Formats: sequence, C-alpha cells, structure tokens
Amino acid sequence: TNPMRNIIFTTIFTLIAASSAFAQAGRIEGTVRFNGNTPLHDATVSIAAVKVTTKTSEDGKYVLENVPVGRHTVIVHMEGFTDAVSIVDVTSGAATTVDFKLALAGLREQVTVTAGGTEQSTFEAFQTVTSLGSAAIREKSATSLGDVLDGESGVAKRSFGSGSSRPVIRGFDGDRVLVLEDGVRTGGIGSQSADHGETADPLTAERIEVVKGPATLLYGSNAIGGVVNVVGSYDTEAHKGFRGFLSGVGGSANREGSFSGGGEYGFGKWTARGSMSAQRAGDYNTPVGKIPNSAARSNSGSFGLGYYGDKAYATGSFTSTIRRYGVPFAGVFHGHHHEEEGLRLGEEEEEEVDIDLRLRNYSYTLKGGLKNLESPFVSGIQYSLNLANYRHKEIEVEEGLEEVGSTFDNKTFSYRSLFEQTRRNRLTGRFGFEGFSRDYNVVGEEQLIDGKVRQNSFSAFTLQEVNYDRVKFQFGGRIENNRYSAANPVYLDRSFTGFSAALGMNVGLWKGGAFVVNYANSHRAPALEELYNNGPHVGTLTYEIGNQNLKNERANGVDFALRHVSGRVRLNADFFAYRLNNFVYLQYQDEDGDGEVDIEDDLPLARFEQSDANYVGAEFSAEGSLTEMLGAYATADFIRARLTDDSNLPRIPPARLRLGLDVKYRGLSVRPELVFASKQDRLAPLETRTAGYGLFNVNGTYSVAQGAHLAHVLTFSLHNVTDRLYRNHLSYIKDLAPEMGRGVRVGYTVRFF
Repeated sequence: TNPMRNIIFTTIFTLIAASSAFAQAGRIEGTVRFNGNTPLHDATVSIAAVKVTTKTSEDGKYVLENVPVGRHTVIVHMEGFTDAVSIVDVTSGAATTVDFKLALAGLREQVTVTAGGTEQSTFEAFQTVTSLGSAAIREKSATSLGDVLDGESGVAKRSFGSGSSRPVIRGFDGDRVLVLEDGVRTGGIGSQSADHGETADPLTAERIEVVKGPATLLYGSNAIGGVVNVVGSYDTEAHKGFRGFLSGVGGSANREGSFSGGGEYGFGKWTARGSMSAQRAGDYNTPVGKIPNSAARSNSGSFGLGYYGDKAYATGSFTSTIRRYGVPFAGVFHGHHHEEEGLRLGEEEEEEVDIDLRLRNYSYTLKGGLKNLESPFVSGIQYSLNLANYRHKEIEVEEGLEEVGSTFDNKTFSYRSLFEQTRRNRLTGRFGFEGFSRDYNVVGEEQLIDGKVRQNSFSAFTLQEVNYDRVKFQFGGRIENNRYSAANPVYLDRSFTGFSAALGMNVGLWKGGAFVVNYANSHRAPALEELYNNGPHVGTLTYEIGNQNLKNERANGVDFALRHVSGRVRLNADFFAYRLNNFVYLQYQDEDGDGEVDIEDDLPLARFEQSDANYVGAEFSAEGSLTEMLGAYATADFIRARLTDDSNLPRIPPARLRLGLDVKYRGLSVRPELVFASKQDRLAPLETRTAGYGLFNVNGTYSVAQGAHLAHVLTFSLHNVTDRLYRNHLSYIKDLAPEMGRGVRVGYTVRFF
C-alpha cells in the first residue's frame, strides 16, 4: 500500500467532509432593540437546542455562526426585559436576518428554564408553562406568592388571609405543589398548613414560572401537581459594568407601600450582585368593611458573588427573609369559640386575641457548573448546594401584650447535580441526582408532633429527547426514596421508594403550530404531617389524626395541548385527566355512629385516609394583535376533582374566564379586562357554597428609554372597579373574610442596563 496515496485520499476526504459540513450550516444575524428604537447591548441571543449563543454589541447587532440547516427557535434574553422568541428556517450557506424588539413589560414571557431543566421557549416545552414577568409582578405587588399568581390560567390561591396565600395548580395544593427559588428548595413549610406563608420574595424576581402538571421527573414527588419557580437570575456568563433596578409601589385598598431594588456589577470574570425589598400593608378593605388583623410586613435581602470562566462558573449567595403577618379570625379558633362558627364580618365584636406569624428564613446557596466541555459524553454540569434555616413563631396578641404560642423549626440541607449530555445525532438529554435532609420540630400549643422528625430524601433521574425536526419525543424516569425517623418512639420510622416515568410527543403541524401529548406515571411519598400530626390544627380548621400506615400515592395522567405562536397570535389549549391511586386526604370521622361529624377540642375530627381520585380539566389562553394599536387576550380554566365514590374534594377552584383588550400607543399599554367565576356548589362535607361573580379591572404600563443605558416603566392597576363583594372558594375563612374591594395600585421602576 502506498502511504502517500493514503495521505492524499485522507486529505481529500477530510476536505470534502469539511466542505459538506460547512455547506450544511448557515448564519443568523440582526439587531436587538428596546421599544423599537434604542439598540440593546449585552443581550444574549441563543439557540439552546444546538448550544449556539452570542451577545449583542454596543449597537445592538448580533451574529450566530455555523447554525445547522433546519428550523430553530432563537431566544433573546436580558434581565428585566420580556424575552423574545422567533422561529427561524436556516438554509445552507445563507444568512438569515431576524431583528428583535424587547420591551420592559408585556402580557406574557416566552422562555422557561424550569420545564426541561435548561433554557427553552415555552412553545418548545413539553409541559405547559405560565410565566409572569417583572412588570406584571409589580402590577399585582401582593404580600404573598399566591396573590401574585392568582388568576393566571390554571392557577388559583389557597389562603387563610392575604399574608399566607399559596398557589394551587389545577386543583392541586399542599405537598403536591413544589415552590422553588432560582431552582432551589426554599426550606419553608408553606405546604403544611393554610396559615403558613411562603418565603420566596416576588418583589425582587425577574419572573415567576409555573409548570403545570406532574414535574416529578426533574423535581421529585412533591411536584406531582406542578412547580412554581421564582427566578431572580440564571446567568452563566460574566458581563461588564452595572445593571439593576429600583422600584416602588403604593396601593390604596390596604395602604400598601413597598420598595425593592437590585443590581449586578461585572468586573473581569467576576460579578457581584445584591437585592433588597421592604413591604408594608395594613388591614385590607372589602365592600363590607376592613378585615381585622390582615396586615402584613416583610423585609428581605440577598447578596452574592460569582466567578464565570470559559469552562467553569460558581456563585455563592446569602438570603435573609423576615416577615410578620396577621392571621384573620384565627383567635376565634384558637380560643375554641365553636359556637361562633356562623360569625360574619360585622355581626360580632372584634375578637380579643389576635394571632400573628413571625417568620424568618436564612438561606445559604452555592451554585455552579462546567460548560462547553469537549467530552464525548457530557457537555455541561450544573450543581447546587443549599442550607435553609427556617423558623416561625405564632404570636398571641392580647391587649397589646405578646406571647409566643408555638415555634416551628425546619432546617433543610439540599443538593442537586444535573449533567447535560453531549448531543448524539438526534438524541439529547440530561441526567442527575438530588436529595435533601430535613430536621423538623415544633414546641408549644400547636405541637401536633411530639419531638423532632428527620426526613432524608435521595433520587436519581434522567430526561431524554429525540428530535426528528417536525416530531420530537421526550421520555425519562426517576427513582426516589424518602425516609422518616422520629425521635419519639411512639412514631413508626417509615421508608418509601417509588419510580416515576413519563413519555411525551411534540408534533409540528405548521410553522408556529404544534400538538403536544404527555403521559406521566408519578409517585408521591406521604408527607410528614400526613403521617404524624395529632391534635387541633387551626391551619386546616380540623382536629387532625395522622395515619402512620399510609402508602405511596400513585398518579397516572395524560395531557393534550394545541399551541400556535406567530408574530400576531399566541394560543394554547390544554386538556388533562389524572387518576390518583391511594390519594391522601382528610376524612371526617363519625366514630360514635350518630350520623354527625365528631367534634374534638371544638374542631371537626378528621383522619388522613387513602382512596382513589380523578382530576379532569381544561385550560385555554390566547392573545393577539388586532391592529398596531389594539390587541386582545383571553384565558379560561375548568377543573373537576372527586373521589371515585363520587364524593367531591374540598377547595376546588370554580370555572373561570378572563377577557381583555390591550390598547397600545408607543410605550403605553392599557388593558381593561372582565373576570368571571362561576358558583361552586360541588362541595365536600362541611364545605360551604360560594356564589359566582364578575369583576372589572384595568391594568397598564408605560415604558420609555432614556439614552442607551436607562429606562423607566410605570405600572398601574385598578382592581375590582365596581367594588363587587366576592369570596375565594379556596380560602379557609371565606365565610368570614371576603376578598379585597375597590383599589388602585401604582408602581414606578427605573432600570439600568
């Protein structure tokens, strides 16, 4: 064999292959502007699926080189602005020009980092995602997370007053909905009781993402109903100079005032960041008067430092959250005034004892990873470590004197590692492991569990995707173990192991149109309170009896979605059905057989039991531009949930419809809307009916650029303009406390970039 001939043939083959590969690539270029006129520098432009990314220059221009031929989703991101997305067809050897216009406010964000564990558009995500941007968060500027998200498609709020509201996703509540902050468990105990608030601070968030439907593969059994992720920052690269914001909000219905601010300064490969917020709200007004002891106040602060190299990055941060809020009418139940169960606002004199919750959470987080790895197996690694030290005290206030009734301690150490696989032809994916160790202890009057309980959890998971351009498949699995060890020998130590699996298909019907179907088989280990609670629990208005013999909860669910995204219209329609075996719920007891619910310590007696349950529902959201100056939007949702013996489950949201217009002129957007909710008379035992209602609201934003590095945004909201009396069916005190009456809220934000 002639060695020279082999070298020549090899060289020719290599050149042909290289030219072929080059011929199979194209280029995308364009300009990114703010409000159509001001160039936006340092914005990230990326195609997440093929790991191609760049940043805009000082004049707002960008170029994406060596983009594979085919259809791609281009994402433009910059902190504080609504992300922009465009579906682009790339042809061989050609340049495609795509310009983007970002805004400081918009009806919807278009990107998620929560649904698939990496940045992608909500159109591409297999699960349905609702994303709320910073301007929309400040329009609502509520004292708790549930109030901020209430009214979004598929999302309602559970509450025991305005200070403790928590999101409910498709009728799922409590331990079935996981709340994260920048992808990390918060360490709070908001899932355990309706009067416990969440620690995540929405005032400093850039956006809040809600993943609807089982998200157990990536996030564990607590996400069997969905995930809420409060996103502050997810940068993996350094940036030069300073960017940040200052914001202030004032409201009339509860005499609210809040201030928040945050900033990042990049120098070399380092970035220092910090944020803070302070909020004060008084007792809120309703059409029939003020709700006593509904005031709330909160303070939070965070600071951190990050290093961003070419291959590795790491950030460390500390966050402090301190809140105090009233629990309206809790003194009635703490005082065991069962004879006043028919009490209505204004019918009796104000209770003598007020109950407040004083909450604090210290969170220490280390996050980082490796990127752009030239490994045949793994292209990137992400990791996070978090230590959360949570405590809240229940304060009894009588005649100006305060006394601590109960103290709840919850210390959690959590860890997570995610490995991004190197693309192999059409296959991409990620795998990882995570776990947490939790010490929970309560002392005082509401000591439902006697002694400390430790929970340890560990899981391993994988999520894979096969892309055939028009058709994509996603599949994966997760194995998880949860162990409970109680210091008190009267409690059984329990261990639960379960496997979850999912399969999805995303079919491109036309450019910007897709049909998505998902099947999930998910498990949930019983929660600590479901196993061990025993005693009067004001947070659920029952005398709870835990069940140490509970089994794993198992859910089989299917979700169908039809989506369309274009320059003028965005639409998403969902239908879902879940069958839950061994569903855990509170069953009222009639141990003496007299046909009436037993009363213990002046509260209904209830025990955690298991049965099978069905959840069926639908959601719809749409928005579009009718003309340059006029748009419209609509959302609707419906959920039916019951046990298989046809018994209704409690606190299921009624059917809802929202219709609105978006009147636009330059940087101004005014959005009048009508909100309708049907009556809810499909009731569980001891549950009371709520009437249907209609509300008229007006929301708006005005944004304007000042030079190339400064922008202003004004937000305003007129809520319940007609001062309609209405009640939230998911409130534990809805018979005593109607929802907020007429009010106006105005906010101002200045953003530096």
